[in-house]
Amino acid sequence: MREVVSRIAKLDRLVHSPPRLAILTALRGCQSADFMFLLTLTGLTRGNLSTHLRKLEEAKLLRIRKQFRGQRPQTTVALTALGKKTIDTHWRELTELRERGMSAANERATLAT
Repeated sequence: MREVVSRIAKLDRLVHSPPRLAILTALRGCQSADFMFLLTLTGLTRGNLSTHLRKLEEAKLLRIRKQFRGQRPQTTVALTALGKKTIDTHWRELTELRERGMSAANERATLAT
């Protein structure tokens, strides 16, 4: 169980932060998403979402594209290849940690009886 807790403490905080985990997970399920979709999905404020997107872009996990549709600005966000690999690895790691944690808990319960 100590190994599980130790590995949890070492998770990538850039990705594991709940808002950024939500953004990356949502983007993994599509080719791209616009800012308003992510805003509605995450429940973040515009400023918070912009800050999280910027941090993820600086880490090269996503690409932000700004353009105009007619007179309206439109911001589209997509994962990079690195972003896809990073979020896939992160979820795989979380699943493995959950399984190991459940296994360790079950072993302790068996030993206690």
